Amino acid sequence: MYIPEHFRLRHDADAVAFMRANPFAILISPAEEGPFATHLPLSVHEEEGKIVLRGHVAKANPHWRYLEQNAQCLTIFHGPHSYVSPSNYVAVDSVPTWNYAAVHVYGNARIFSSPEELQGMLHELIETFDPAYRAQWDEQTSPKFRETMLHQIAGFEIVATKIEGKFKLNQNRTRQDQSNVIASLEKSRDRLVCGVSQLMREQGLGLKTVEKENE
Repeated sequence: MYIPEHFRLRHDADAVAFMRANPFAILISPAEEGPFATHLPLSVHEEEGKIVLRGHVAKANPHWRYLEQNAQCLTIFHGPHSYVSPSNYVAVDSVPTWNYAAVHVYGNARIFSSPEELQGMLHELIETFDPAYRAQWDEQTSPKFRETMLHQIAGFEIVATKIEGKFKLNQNRTRQDQSNVIASLEKSRDRLVCGVSQLMREQGLGLKTVEKENE
């Protein structure tokens, strides 16, 4: 991913936090006919100093076979994004841009199909997205139903070999320009657009940060 230095996310901890906040990702693998992508939720873990992703695909989805054939893969986590009008900038000689945040995880995948590992992976996803469902899955659904469901999925684990994060949030503009962009975007009813303004504030951009530094 092309990342100018002022847009680069420099700490894995920030990347992990971003991935956990935006867990619906795009998994990409090479295939004979070209790149193959699947959109799916993932759980994100830090284990023995490594970043590990876990999830599953339906066995009807050929993606798990591509991961078996070639373990190298790319997972893209994408966050809020928005068009930014040059009308927000003080300088008239300005052009439009698009603000966004994304994390790319390069890694090697391992496919698993044992009931024990599949159950563990599902418990992780349930705890991440719907903890209240755990009792229903474990105690109320029939063993035959659970066995059938597990038989229809292929689990995978990806150990990250490289992580790249890009937060393109007008870091190359003046504090005044940043503040103007934040004020403009936070007026939107679109959750993604408002999310950009919130992310900019979290990154310490805009005039308010300068005011705090001068106190």
